[in-house]
Amino acid sequence: METILFDSHSDYAIGVDIGGTKMNAGVVSSSGEVLFTVSLPTLAGEVNTRDRVTQTIQSLLTEVEAVKPGCRYKGIGVGSAGQIDWSAGQVRSASELLPGYAGTPLKVLLQAQFQLPVTVDNDVNVLALTEKHLGAGRGVRHFLCVALGTGVGGAVVVDGHLVHGCWGAGGELGHLSVDWNGAPCLCGGRGCLEQYASGTNIASRMMQKLVAVGEAPVAMDSREVFSRWQSGDLVAAEVMAETIAALGSALASLVHIFNPELIIIGGGVAEAGDGFLDEIRKEVAARTMPSMHDGVRIEKAYRGNWSGMIGAALQVWEYADPAI
Repeated sequence: METILFDSHSDYAIGVDIGGTKMNAGVVSSSGEVLFTVSLPTLAGEVNTRDRVTQTIQSLLTEVEAVKPGCRYKGIGVGSAGQIDWSAGQVRSASELLPGYAGTPLKVLLQAQFQLPVTVDNDVNVLALTEKHLGAGRGVRHFLCVALGTGVGGAVVVDGHLVHGCWGAGGELGHLSVDWNGAPCLCGGRGCLEQYASGTNIASRMMQKLVAVGEAPVAMDSREVFSRWQSGDLVAAEVMAETIAALGSALASLVHIFNPELIIIGGGVAEAGDGFLDEIRKEVAARTMPSMHDGVRIEKAYRGNWSGMIGAALQVWEYADPAI
C-alpha cells in the first residue's frame, strides 16, 4: 500500500537546499521552525544530481517516519544552484560544478516520486524568503539581497514579492556590469560585479597582485585576503578597495533602479567583518543620489546553516495562494 504524504492543511513542508558540495533537507513549519534535518554530500560528478536529490528527501522521510510516524506535508520546496525556470520548476542552466544538471525537470520528477506539490527556485531567491520571514527583511516591502560567495547571486523583492522576470532569472545581480571595459566574465559580459566581489575573484586578484609586486605565487582564499586587509597589508588593501568600489557602484545603481528600503548582504564574503560593511555603506552613500539614499539600510544576512533549506520550505506557503 502506497504511503500518503500529502495533507493540504499540514503545518509542515519539506525544504531542500541543493548546492555544489552538499544537500540539506529538512521538515520546516510555516513559522520557519526546523523539526528534522538531513545533510548529504552532493557528490557532483560521481552521482547523478537528480538521483541525489531524491535520495536526500527519502533519507529525511525515513528518519522522520521512525520518530513521527504518519507525518504529512503540505508540499516540497526546493532552492537550487543554477538558473531555474520558475514556472516549469526546471534547471535551465547550471555551472560545471554540477555536471549534467542543466535541463533537469526537478518539479516533474519530485512530484511523480513523492506525490506532493513541488516549488523550485534559485538558491538566492529562497534565501530572500528566509530574510523576509525571519531575518532583516521582516516587515519590509522593498529590499534587495546580495549573496557574495563563490559567485555573486541576487534577489529582488518589490512590494513584498520576489521578482522572477519572464521565466525566473530576475535578480541576477552578479552580472550587473560595473566596468563596461573590464575583465571578461564567464557569462559573456565584461566587468561584471562577480569579477570583483565574489570570494573566488577576490582571492584570484590578490594572487595576481602579489605576483606583480614580485612575491612568489601562493594559493589563498578570500578569508586570507580579509585577514591580511585587517592586519594592514597594502596589497590586500588595494584588492579590498577595488571590491568595495565595485560593490558600492553596483548597489548605488540598484538603489536608483528599485528604490529599496533595505539591502541585505550575505555569503562568505559578508563575513569579512563589520569594517567591510561600514566601508560599503560609505561607498554607497557617496555614489547615490542623497534623496534616494535617505533611509536605505544595509545589513548582514540572517545567520544559520539551514537558511537556504528554510527558505526553500517557506515557498510552499508563499505561493499557496494562486493570486500571488
